[in-house]
Amino acid sequence: MSSGTSDTTRTSPGLGTGGDPATTGATVPGAEATGPAPNDNPPPKDTPAPKDAPSPEDSPTAKETPGPKDTPTAKDDPDDGQTDDGEQAEGSKGGKAEGDKSKGDKAEGGKVKGGRDRRAKESSAQDSGTKDGKDGTQGTDGEPSDPWQAFGPAPETVPSRLRRAARAVGRFLVHEWTLATLGSVVLAVLLTWPTLRYPLHTIPQDFYDPALQAWQVAWSGHILLTDPAQLWQANTFYPESWSFAFSDTLLGYAPAGMIGTGPEAAVLRYNILFVLAHALATLGAYALARQLGAGRIGAAAAGVGYAYAPWLLAQAGHLHVISNGGIPLALAMLARGHGWSLRYGYRPKRRHAGWALAGWLVAAWQLSLGFGIGLPFAYVLAGIVLVATLTWYLRRYWIRPVRHPFGARLLITDVVGGLVFAATGALLSIPYFTVAEQHPNARRSIADIDIYSPPAHGFLTAPAESRIWGGLHEGARAALPWHPEMTLLPGFVLYALALGGLFFSVWRLRHRLLLLAGVLVSMVLAMGTRFFGGTFTYVPLVEHLPGWDGIRTPGRLMLWTTLLLGLLAAGTLTAFAMRVREIAAQRIPPWPGPWLRTATLLPLLLVVVEGLNATPHPVVPPQPAAMRTVPGPVLVLPSGQNLDQPVMLWTTTRFQDVVNGGSGFTPVKLAETREATRTFPDPASVDYLRRLGVRTVVVPHGQAAGTPFETAVALPVDALGIRREEIGDAVVFHL
Repeated sequence: MSSGTSDTTRTSPGLGTGGDPATTGATVPGAEATGPAPNDNPPPKDTPAPKDAPSPEDSPTAKETPGPKDTPTAKDDPDDGQTDDGEQAEGSKGGKAEGDKSKGDKAEGGKVKGGRDRRAKESSAQDSGTKDGKDGTQGTDGEPSDPWQAFGPAPETVPSRLRRAARAVGRFLVHEWTLATLGSVVLAVLLTWPTLRYPLHTIPQDFYDPALQAWQVAWSGHILLTDPAQLWQANTFYPESWSFAFSDTLLGYAPAGMIGTGPEAAVLRYNILFVLAHALATLGAYALARQLGAGRIGAAAAGVGYAYAPWLLAQAGHLHVISNGGIPLALAMLARGHGWSLRYGYRPKRRHAGWALAGWLVAAWQLSLGFGIGLPFAYVLAGIVLVATLTWYLRRYWIRPVRHPFGARLLITDVVGGLVFAATGALLSIPYFTVAEQHPNARRSIADIDIYSPPAHGFLTAPAESRIWGGLHEGARAALPWHPEMTLLPGFVLYALALGGLFFSVWRLRHRLLLLAGVLVSMVLAMGTRFFGGTFTYVPLVEHLPGWDGIRTPGRLMLWTTLLLGLLAAGTLTAFAMRVREIAAQRIPPWPGPWLRTATLLPLLLVVVEGLNATPHPVVPPQPAAMRTVPGPVLVLPSGQNLDQPVMLWTTTRFQDVVNGGSGFTPVKLAETREATRTFPDPASVDYLRRLGVRTVVVPHGQAAGTPFETAVALPVDALGIRREEIGDAVVFHL
């Protein structure tokens, strides 16, 4: 072999050649070379290479042997598979490995690059049945190659459309969030039983506030389909205006109210929403804990503890309090959209503007369900936005300045989403401020708040609806002035897990302390005026924050205490699950035994057991037949706060105007009407009702039993100029 050929084979590619054997003249091992290529640049004469020097492929430096730096490792969460600081590990270690590789290429004079490109050229030639761009008859394994392979390769097997659809459905069904959603719904049906046993006739807790709320959902759906401009001018509390804003409206459930008519449909709708509200609360808290970095078991405990805390069993008659799942779900979506996790910190690569926008929309929907729990959520969200804005400013201009610390697209999404949320709150608040101006007695005074403020031992007392603790805490409840709003036990298991989370958790110490501070602050605020008179806690909120004076039950702030306790508990159970897996890894085979698996599930099962209910499900009073036919305005006697709420439900067939109504306060006009009609039928009451515009008075026999109206309906009315008739089980007076 000539010296020119040997020199060409041993010389590494020069600058600008890219290491291509066709341009550098390098020969493939096993191919005969006849001389240097025309483009070859011979090496300098003062540095001759030995004749028998190995080719670049034979050089050990040209082989790509992976080392520790080429395969970056990440610390995995053994429970959920999330990567601990995965982006940071890939960025730092991967960058270092690439730097080392580039240094090696430079040190070897391009041998690594030339060898790698030459092998790629060989592989391409062999796959197409050629060598060095020429037709070949023998492959690398010594067998003849197919010359037609490059022209007619065998097609890959393509699955049918049905098989692809089946695979997609299978992947969807076994996805974590599908299983979490189905599990939340099944658990809601079981833990709220017997709500769906007789869903057309029974209702949870009692038939007072639930009947009111069933009417609210029905009214919003009905009026948005027929005359949306009259949304706030409800058919109850005649002749008052803005009467739909006399209490929380559950306006976010209006789409459900568009389905079906009549009281039975309204009761069925209410029961379904009641169950789904529990499911959404479980799923929302689960999603928040998972996004913050908890494992599956820990997140499940947080979700169950949040939705089925014993104190919430006393709120079974308040759908606007039970419907709290939008709070943790919105927070989870916002955290996911901003790439933030409590466990892993801020990860810019995981930002997603779509999730952030979804979080803002869910938050706006939650606010539309009512200000009772929506108003504190709005202030919490405003505080989070303030902290995030301050952080953005510092990152933008002061601390390691970067051009777009949160990304321009995400920033625009936050501005738009925040405006949507603020606009929703502003539009919904207008009717309530109008009602507060027209009805000064609707405002809550400090004395009103003091009536419902729970003492400290209320945090250890369970309501009567708790199947586990209800009977045991009967004596403690007797010492509470208003125990339905003062029995605030979130669960002893949740307390224990959260306490353990202060010492053994996957959360960092500073995060544990922040969660503990949140628990203590929310508990102090939930005590209202019972914590040193509320002088420095709850009273300033009432005096200075808009809308806060409309919240008369401070104990419902226990919602935030329960959520934060659940997050502390999730950190404990996640660390416990990790420890169990570490122990299991030492076993042969490395799999948890039955006792270890039971140990991880036992705390979750205990949280579920504490959520078992003994909630009564009374039968809703049936609608009098007269309410399906009589025109309005109507007055149903006798009238009272609890008596009027079922009457509101009875109007869902025709939605005729009725004087009756029940809410958080009693309008002056309704109080006067009740007083003026105590002696009905008599000349004074008939004259008053005619001046009020009432055309019909309905007295159901069942509702009048045991009252003066039971005998008064039989008095002669000919001299009063009115007509009386029996319609079904009610007496109807036509004025």
